[in-house]
Amino acid sequence: MLLVFSAALLFTPVLTAQLQRFTITKEKMAAPCTLILYAKDSNSADKAFTKAFALVDSLAAIFTDYTDSSELNRLSATAGSNAAFHCSPALFDILRQAKEAHAISNGAFDITLGALTRYWRRARKEKQFPPADTISALLSKTGSQYLLLDTLEHTALLVLPGMRLDLGGIAQGYIAQQVMQLLPSMGINHALMDVSGDIACIGRPPGQRGWTIAINLPRSEHALLAKPLLISDRAVTTSGDLYQYTEHNGKRYSHIIDPRTGYGITTQKNVTVIAADATLADWLTKACSLLPLQKALQLAARLRAELLITSIENGKPVLHASKGFARYFKK
Repeated sequence: MLLVFSAALLFTPVLTAQLQRFTITKEKMAAPCTLILYAKDSNSADKAFTKAFALVDSLAAIFTDYTDSSELNRLSATAGSNAAFHCSPALFDILRQAKEAHAISNGAFDITLGALTRYWRRARKEKQFPPADTISALLSKTGSQYLLLDTLEHTALLVLPGMRLDLGGIAQGYIAQQVMQLLPSMGINHALMDVSGDIACIGRPPGQRGWTIAINLPRSEHALLAKPLLISDRAVTTSGDLYQYTEHNGKRYSHIIDPRTGYGITTQKNVTVIAADATLADWLTKACSLLPLQKALQLAARLRAELLITSIENGKPVLHASKGFARYFKK
């Protein structure tokens, strides 16, 4: 979870360098979605907010796996039928990026875990721990190699019966990135969107060096890293198990599922990624949560992203960071 410092009151303008600051928060995808932008007047801001949240709604309706009628779930319903599903441009684009992420991460990031994530979601709600044979059966219905994409026809084919897709580890970053790409066409060049902790920004607040972002310590809602981040024209995401987890026999299982085992990871750490693209930052936090430290650092370096892994050892935070991460700490 990331916190944006200096957030204004809901839709409250502040005059700064001939631009006014406007902020609005709406409930989207069962989580708060905040957009901060600088505009010349309230009319310009209102138009930008309207178009931005219309885009959020349209993409969320495509990507959600909570609604049977969503495009994603209609695709999942074709699994094992040998019928190719024609995708909208947005769905095909995110599926393509997810397939690339799976290949680049050597399988650490995998959107075909939908049957497992849906089962674990229900188990958390019912406070039941899944039996091993159930996890094994659901794991047999996964594997990104069984998601086939046709780049000419823009179709997707799910080979295995019972396969389900879950875009929860990439969709929020994708949506934030799409909004940032939309806003300049409306004359908005300084903005930040926070989609439940997946943050993307363009420009910076007038008169400031960047946007100030605070990072939570592992498993703490209020304790923060001593230094916040200062970013501009970047994206930042942190993943951990603060809110979504299952406890069993003294272990806490995160909502981030290991594609090799079908179980949530049990390490007590937060993973923060800073990247040029929010889609990349989103999925990379999930992949690096699963990878050993050195492999996670190597993957981040390969993708020109900066990585911070924060763990709690003997009651104190321990930080492992890529070489360039420190330059984003606010002086």
